[in-house]
Amino acid sequence: MIRTPVSKSAPLAADAPAERRFYARSRAFGRFGMRIFKPQQMAEPHWHGHIEANFSRHARLHYLVDGAPIVVEPDQLVVFWANVPHQLVKIEPTAAAAPELCNIYLPLDAFLMMPNLPDFQIALINGAMLACPSQLCSFEHLTRWYQDYRSANTERLDIMKMEINALFRRMALSETAPLRAPWLTRSAPHSLSSSHIRHVVAMLRHVLENLDKPLTNAQVTGVTGLHPNYALGIFTKAMNLPLKQFILRMRLLRARGMLLESDAAITTIAVESGFGSTSQFYAHFSAAYGISPSRLRDKHLQA
Repeated sequence: MIRTPVSKSAPLAADAPAERRFYARSRAFGRFGMRIFKPQQMAEPHWHGHIEANFSRHARLHYLVDGAPIVVEPDQLVVFWANVPHQLVKIEPTAAAAPELCNIYLPLDAFLMMPNLPDFQIALINGAMLACPSQLCSFEHLTRWYQDYRSANTERLDIMKMEINALFRRMALSETAPLRAPWLTRSAPHSLSSSHIRHVVAMLRHVLENLDKPLTNAQVTGVTGLHPNYALGIFTKAMNLPLKQFILRMRLLRARGMLLESDAAITTIAVESGFGSTSQFYAHFSAAYGISPSRLRDKHLQA
């Protein structure tokens, strides 16, 4: 990767296509990444495992998020879980300068390890799209972070990630209405207590840290110290699906990322995603995505 310093006053240049490859087999959901580029309309929705933050300059962006229209104003940072299908359908220029888009990709497991964010974390995992108040994040913030990212300096990268954590904490304290409400809010009007949410986050972390291993409900709920049935109940209420279905969804997300962004053998992907056998992996993957793992990889390579 070319690491070129970016002047604070310089326009943001488009990144090389290789910088789109943020997946890594060593983590549950990819590696950290950041890119700045000229936005383009997307032919179809896509989704992946990262927590994603987008910031546009000189353009109003029109998205379809899980089929619903969302408008993102220029100079506004928005944060969402990219596992929710999303598609950029229209780019509306708002200035003479060319539109630019900054994307930050944060691995889901790293996001769930951030301290002091339980409600924020649960909201995003439940499909919320959250807008950052403009006074909390500006183009200058992103320029500095981009310089840190391209520097390959471990200390600068650590500071950058701590600053992102601090920004999320400030967002969590703000009273800005979400661009897209979380599923929990839409379907369950009585929110969980903060202690319940901490238990749910602990279970999410355990799943993501052990995704390549067999996982039972008892093993996952054991990290809470609660009665297993009670822990399963609050997990289902928070996530809108049972724990076993969530684990399967996470395994499929990891496998899909590895298929598209690595040359690992499909048998290896099945094992590292936690499936008991290659045939089991094929069955679940084909049912979820409507295409076999090998066919998906072939289509990606031919594109």
